[in-house]
Amino acid sequence: MAKILCVLYDDPIGGYPASYARDAIPKIDRYPGGKTTPSPKQIDFKPGTLLGSVSGGLGLRKFLEGQGHTFIVTSDKEGSDSVFERELPDADIVISQPFWPAYLTAERIAKAKKLKLAITAGIGSDHVDLQAAIKQGITVAEVTYSNSISVSEHAVMMILSLVRDYIPSYKWVVDGGWNIADCVSRSYDLEAMEVGTVAAGRIGLAILRRLKPFDVKLHYTDRHRLPESVEKELNVTYHPSVESMVKVCDVITINAPLHPETEHLFDDALIGKMKRGAYIVNTARGKICDRDAVVRALKSGQLAGYAGDVWYPQPAPKDHPWRTMPHHGMTPHVSGTSLSAQARYAAGTREILECWFEKRPIREDYLIVDGGKLAGAGAHAYSVKKTA
Repeated sequence: MAKILCVLYDDPIGGYPASYARDAIPKIDRYPGGKTTPSPKQIDFKPGTLLGSVSGGLGLRKFLEGQGHTFIVTSDKEGSDSVFERELPDADIVISQPFWPAYLTAERIAKAKKLKLAITAGIGSDHVDLQAAIKQGITVAEVTYSNSISVSEHAVMMILSLVRDYIPSYKWVVDGGWNIADCVSRSYDLEAMEVGTVAAGRIGLAILRRLKPFDVKLHYTDRHRLPESVEKELNVTYHPSVESMVKVCDVITINAPLHPETEHLFDDALIGKMKRGAYIVNTARGKICDRDAVVRALKSGQLAGYAGDVWYPQPAPKDHPWRTMPHHGMTPHVSGTSLSAQARYAAGTREILECWFEKRPIREDYLIVDGGKLAGAGAHAYSVKKTA
């Protein structure tokens, strides 16, 4: 029998929901492009309920404990006295989320002598030291595409919110005002702006498709160029480097995974090459942007706005400067954990576990590390530091 250690975010401060705003969510069987949604043998939860917090437990408790496994769910993940740190040494499987990541550092992996499988309930496994996982023979898997559309919708919302300066206008209403001049003094039309995405994978491409009807001029850069037919369909311009793209764009949306090639990519130098008054929306990973460089650019006016829902570390400390910097539209890491997305990544996590326990192959699309090397989606999207 296995010990499964699962780290999820806390329940709502008002308690686990007794009811929900909607009775159901639309059923989706296939993603754009034709890939099928997760297909476990069965699920023990109602889609549309809160599964990503501690009490939800990803809907896995009945399944795992019914087979005699030990299932520990906690939100306590930081420090030597945390539940995560105490339970990790004899855990066989760790499940975590990008939104409330249990950082599987090389040091923690060295302590976890029995660990064989690390699952990301969602997409983005940079909270796992992939080089250490490769060295220790740990399989790393995630539920690829489960919340890609969720994130792309969030990114488009943030682009519009920044360009139209929505948040200050909303605040005037809440505060009882009708200050139209204040509301519009930083508000522009998105129409005819130049918008570029750093990476055009599942999320980046979905953002491009959703922005096309806004009559913007689209750009992208990616290590894998899109098919010519897609470039023509979207009338999108390819750039061989981030530097060449940011110079022409009014809005940049970041949709790349975090790995050695992208860490702190947006520093003072790169931001300085952008148009004055450009916007950045980052729903990828916080460490792709240099924290203090973003603050400086907003204060100087080099950036007109910055929005995102990714930070480093997560959760962000109360004194994190992105909480108080001017002209921001930050949220906690919520873009990929809508109730709709939770139903998919919970089902995908169960599918991975079913395959693991039954010694069946895990979907290639779900694999990040397998057999001592990057695999599946990991081989496509990630890099690891080269060792001598």
